[in-house]
Amino acid sequence: MLSPRTDAGAGAATDLSQPLLWNRNGVHAGALVVMPVVANGHGGGDKLKGAPKAKDKYWKDVDQPDDMAAAPDLENGGGRPLLFSNRRVKNIILYPYRVLILIRVIAVILFVGWRIKHNNSDVMWFWMMSVVADVWFSLSWLSYQLPKYNPVKRIPDLATLRKQYDTPGRSSQLPSIDVIVTTASATDEPILYTMNCVLSILAADYHIGRCNCYLSDDSGSLVLYEALVETAKFAALWVPFCRKHQIEPRAPESYFELKGPLYGGTPHKEFFQDYKHVRTQYEEFKKNLDMLPNTIHQRSGTYSKTGTEDEDAKVTWMADGTQWPGTWLDPAEKHRAGHHAGIVKIVQSHPEHVVQPGVQESLDNPLSFDDVDVRLPMLVYVAREKSPGIEHNKKAGALNAELRISALLSNAPFFINFDCDHYINNSEALRAAVCFMLDPREGDNTGFVQFPQRFDNVDPTDRYGNHNRVFFDGAMYGLNGQQGPTYLGTGCMFRRLALYGIDPPCWRAEDIIVDSNRFGNSLPFLNSVLAAIKQEEGVTLPPPLDDSFLEEMTKVVSCSYDDSTDWGRGIGYIYNMATEDIVTGFRIHGQGWCSMYVTMEREAFRGTAPINLTERLRQIVRWSGGSLEMFFSHISPLFAGRRLSLVQRLSYINFTIYPLTSLFILMYAFCPVMWLLPTEILIQRPYTRYIVYLIIVVAMIHVIGMFEIMWAGITWLDWWRNEQFFMIGSVTAYPTAVLHMVVNILTKKGIHFRVTTKQPVADTDDKYAEMYEVHWVPMMVPAVVVLFSNILAIGVAIGKSVLYMGTWSVAQKRHGALGLLFNLWIMVLLYPFALAIIGRWAKRTGILFILLPIAFLATALMYIGIHTFLLHFFPSMLV
Repeated sequence: MLSPRTDAGAGAATDLSQPLLWNRNGVHAGALVVMPVVANGHGGGDKLKGAPKAKDKYWKDVDQPDDMAAAPDLENGGGRPLLFSNRRVKNIILYPYRVLILIRVIAVILFVGWRIKHNNSDVMWFWMMSVVADVWFSLSWLSYQLPKYNPVKRIPDLATLRKQYDTPGRSSQLPSIDVIVTTASATDEPILYTMNCVLSILAADYHIGRCNCYLSDDSGSLVLYEALVETAKFAALWVPFCRKHQIEPRAPESYFELKGPLYGGTPHKEFFQDYKHVRTQYEEFKKNLDMLPNTIHQRSGTYSKTGTEDEDAKVTWMADGTQWPGTWLDPAEKHRAGHHAGIVKIVQSHPEHVVQPGVQESLDNPLSFDDVDVRLPMLVYVAREKSPGIEHNKKAGALNAELRISALLSNAPFFINFDCDHYINNSEALRAAVCFMLDPREGDNTGFVQFPQRFDNVDPTDRYGNHNRVFFDGAMYGLNGQQGPTYLGTGCMFRRLALYGIDPPCWRAEDIIVDSNRFGNSLPFLNSVLAAIKQEEGVTLPPPLDDSFLEEMTKVVSCSYDDSTDWGRGIGYIYNMATEDIVTGFRIHGQGWCSMYVTMEREAFRGTAPINLTERLRQIVRWSGGSLEMFFSHISPLFAGRRLSLVQRLSYINFTIYPLTSLFILMYAFCPVMWLLPTEILIQRPYTRYIVYLIIVVAMIHVIGMFEIMWAGITWLDWWRNEQFFMIGSVTAYPTAVLHMVVNILTKKGIHFRVTTKQPVADTDDKYAEMYEVHWVPMMVPAVVVLFSNILAIGVAIGKSVLYMGTWSVAQKRHGALGLLFNLWIMVLLYPFALAIIGRWAKRTGILFILLPIAFLATALMYIGIHTFLLHFFPSMLV
């Protein structure tokens, strides 16, 4: 799926490249602090009309249908305005692109037909497997390529949305949004990342009373709760500062990492004074977060000494002197990982509807926030109950608990989730998603809006293909022209009704059953579902927090609430899969909902990715294994999803079976061992014609890729990294996922979920130090064998050339040269893996151009030496 989320590096390298957002005036040399960056307007790049950007020069605007073209009479209550525009690839690129795809389909058919007709091989069993592999490769490629025959780019019209739904001086008509941040571990996932994500949400450019933030802590940690309390305190300064000066991005860690000097407009004294004060307070905020574990430990020790009961000795205490109901620092019964009570705490109450002017300056806060709304969105901490022996359903279970608790407290019609290591990079991103939900064309039938995934911490060359632009900017644009993109796990806004398993309006029955058998036995929650179905307008305020309501909140986050209901099957995020994203998106598409893929000039969200090869491969194992689980499950795209379009179904089939392709690639990757045999063995005869045909068929993929590079706006490096990492995955992670699937089928044990470690390696001199760490795992063994087999094969080929060049026929020389070409191709594809296994030596990327020739030469000399020895002393062994 995500072989899976170019931009390079963090901070300045990416953010300073936005020509419509930044003004390179106001350079002040010798400044005592790094000069700040300020946005000039409301993310103006997405609202400006005119000449297309360089990466959009191959796209054209699509004329709207006649019944939509005329502007509605808004003042007299006319129809809703169009809130996004469509762009398609220009015909001068699209038509040759389609023709090339057709030509390659014909070429592949002829190639396979020729192979079957000339079924002559030195190893017939291998020939049969290779023919099956070629057919599989062809069908897999075609199912991946078909959706891209009609790529579509959709651009939100933020200016029209603001004019129609959020005009200053009028009551905002924007719909409410529940924003969820999920974290599973306070140790594997840095708290600072999580809190920066929360701060970017609180500071988002959206109506304050209609944006609600929930933190889902699956570890039940007091450290995370108190960190959220500290975040709410700092947000009282950070959020008004962002609104006053319209800065981007609104995650402070990323903002303060930007390299200046840049300023949007004429510099003035007030801004720089504000900037210095906020930055100082942010550094203090980070220190407070770092000290939280020690603070909690010392506090708990102090309280425990005053306790009168022995059982108090291990208690973890909150700042108000009460026992923490979640996990304790010293684990105890009902207070340890996997066994603790459910917790719901409102950290920041819902704001009032009346705009309040900025607070006056004080000694503690020297900033002037006059005419700035200083209110904050509602902020809630949630940790669902966990109990031994009960399946908690990983991230899907946590999201379903959030779906229910948010229904009781705010019941927003839209629901968006973020991984804790992501943040809002464009403050208008939430508005962009709403544009698609409210559009009069397909808005009511849009189940979810997916944003691309972008990353800050990836090395400039993107060695392990983390950016995956070929997928995010190629395949997703293709699906945008069909039923819509798949759900990709983070940065996706859902319509609450779609998550509830309700059909879209175009397929919806008049009577919808809402009962406890399907949704659970909470009456307030059932009432919230009915309210959501009725599409009630306005803002849902949290009811009084009396004992009965607190009991209901505890009930909907209990570990047994899902029992004997449709949760995890027909309602909410799907259970019993290693990855909940693709299968949940499939279920929603299968009900007839469509989805949209958002394009913004300034990237909507950014995050971090695993830049260590081992962590990256573990991530790929989980993704690909989850895809295979889906294919072999009761919701396989082969037969489930009654309302899927044909092309959409083919896409889902490809997204779920692609790991199987690795078995055939692995088979081909071991072909070089034939060089180690004394006699010539050919897979297909006539061999020369076979290799030429094969080169033509493979080369056509890259010619087609050249057109995709143009219309997708990616680079050759993006394309090449995609090719290389698919090869690396095919000899490491994908076969491992297939093995997991076989074990799952035989033993009914699913793929083990492991949180991807995101804690950076402590190295102050190199921000990419983690990339050079080598962590050996068994799945890397096949890749090592393939790599060294090719090294030996090339060395032996050189040795044979020295020994037999005078006796080989022309055909043998030609065969040898073509075989070496295949060996070298595999070596080039595995180049990033070779860099990974040499560890810190890989900091000098050119070192392999020294090491590999030495290895080839050493192998050749060894072969010549062994051959000479055998020829003189054991000549019979060479016969």
